[in-house]
Amino acid sequence: MDSAKLTARIEKAWEESIVPAITEYIRIPAKSPAFEPEWAAKGHLHAAVKLIEGWCKKRPIAGLTTEIVELPGRTPVLFMEIPASGAEGPIEGADTVLLYGHYDKQPEFLPWAEGLSPWEPVRQGDRLYGRGGADDGYAAFASLLAIEALGCAGGRHARCVVVIEGCEESGSYDLPHYIDHLKARIGTPSLVVCLDSGCGNYDQLWLTTSLRGLVTGNLRVEVLREGLHSGDASGVVPSSFRILRNVLDRIERSDTGEILLRSLHPEIPEERRRQASETAQVLGKDSFARFPWADGTTPMVSDATELVLNRTWRPFLSVTGAEGLPALGSAGNVLRPFTSVKLSLRLAPTTDPAAARTELIEALTKEPPHGATVTFKSEQGASGWNAPATAPWLKKSLSEASQAFFGKPVCAMGEGGTIPFMAMLGDKFPEAQFVITGVLGPQSNAHGPNEFLHIPTGKKLTSVVAQILDDHLKRER
Repeated sequence: MDSAKLTARIEKAWEESIVPAITEYIRIPAKSPAFEPEWAAKGHLHAAVKLIEGWCKKRPIAGLTTEIVELPGRTPVLFMEIPASGAEGPIEGADTVLLYGHYDKQPEFLPWAEGLSPWEPVRQGDRLYGRGGADDGYAAFASLLAIEALGCAGGRHARCVVVIEGCEESGSYDLPHYIDHLKARIGTPSLVVCLDSGCGNYDQLWLTTSLRGLVTGNLRVEVLREGLHSGDASGVVPSSFRILRNVLDRIERSDTGEILLRSLHPEIPEERRRQASETAQVLGKDSFARFPWADGTTPMVSDATELVLNRTWRPFLSVTGAEGLPALGSAGNVLRPFTSVKLSLRLAPTTDPAAARTELIEALTKEPPHGATVTFKSEQGASGWNAPATAPWLKKSLSEASQAFFGKPVCAMGEGGTIPFMAMLGDKFPEAQFVITGVLGPQSNAHGPNEFLHIPTGKKLTSVVAQILDDHLKRER
């Protein structure tokens, strides 16, 4: 394979074709179903997947087929198939590579910085700002271009299938139905490539080795049928906010953030501890300095390795929303009837979310203080994922690709987020190798304000994927 020809093709296509296409994609408010229940009527998810398919259909890739598959009542999936290099069509029993991405988006999370907007793309140098460009709109474009450029540079690849879903930001609850529906067409992949993850910096290739799981739900404490004057009721009626604090103390130490449910603390594998130490050495203070800290705030611990493990292998709780609390300007002297909060509990990669949910419900609702009505309505959980051992051929390929296209060694680390698709595929295809990577690096801020796609990293990852596809075909089996 001619690496110079490969990178030239990728550079040209990104600037002339991919960036303009992602620019239009960002303009579509294709919020995931969890954030837009009327998604079918709104039509934004359909518009996004059609835009991506339209771009893909125009790529000069021999034998490429594209189809938007839509099961009744479920978000559509873009399914693409590319025969092995030199093959005129599908080959029965052929080795398969599965490439994955998603096109649904998180909500706006306002405010954004002056001059930036979730739905109006803005390019500033290497950064393309707007919701969904990095998480994960670029994946379909980069995957197709990697296959296209590989062929133009004299490389070859096995049969490839590309699955781009529309429900990832809602927990991928539609995806299992499509995996079963498309089972015969997908085949049995020996390699899975996912471009929906993060990177510790933009200087080298980062391989994701694990993902945390997740349990979410709404905790509600109710003490009255209606609000009362606080001068009349306080001291007699218990505060719903105080009771909420009390039941949260059952699962979390408020001074350290440690989760008190011991079953949610599985043993951390020694290899993951070693990788965390190496990541801490590479990133140093950048492992936490990349966050937009309020003045005076410091990390939860001072040891950089422990911070990496906290973020990737330990459970932690976030309160992500609240109800029953008036805005400050309209808050009177009222003892409120209820307080509700949305809880997001990140789980270790190997923790069973169903078991965690059951234990969480019992801990929060059993024997409520003062007999208050305490409920926890749990939403669908998501399993974490721990990568299988990396095959020698893939380890060599990743190392060489990082040096060739980034000029630095490859790094491996866990990620704190969740990609439900990975756990599902790990169960269905236990013999497959996984390459999980992405462009979500420092300040890229997926899910938050000012999300951006780092374009140079997108280009380099496209080259990396092409190299891995070439090496995968040539590996010893």
